Amino acid sequence: MIWNVYYADDAEQDLQAIYEHISNILLTPAIALKQVNSIMDAVDSLDDMPFRFPLYDKEPWRTKGLRFMPVDNYLVFYLPVESQNSVAVIRIMYKGRDVEAQLDESVEEIQV
Repeated sequence: MIWNVYYADDAEQDLQAIYEHISNILLTPAIALKQVNSIMDAVDSLDDMPFRFPLYDKEPWRTKGLRFMPVDNYLVFYLPVESQNSVAVIRIMYKGRDVEAQLDESVEEIQV
């Protein structure tokens, strides 16, 4: 079964911020594009078997069914919605950041 994958607004903003940081702060636009493409390719793979990655083990996200997929130094947080045969990508963040604080900002987008 093929699932429909889409990005929540926060996830789209995260991708833009990742690109801008690598391109403008680290001054490597080619690497920025490569990294964003790598993340997007991994996200595209969620259209098949989205439950293969683990649940995020902290509450309230575990109960809501939030899962995460590592991609290089980033974590892609997503929510499979079986009733709609879709996958909502909620956030994409650097592993070294305060993951819980960023998820708190997106809690209203994480619904079952």
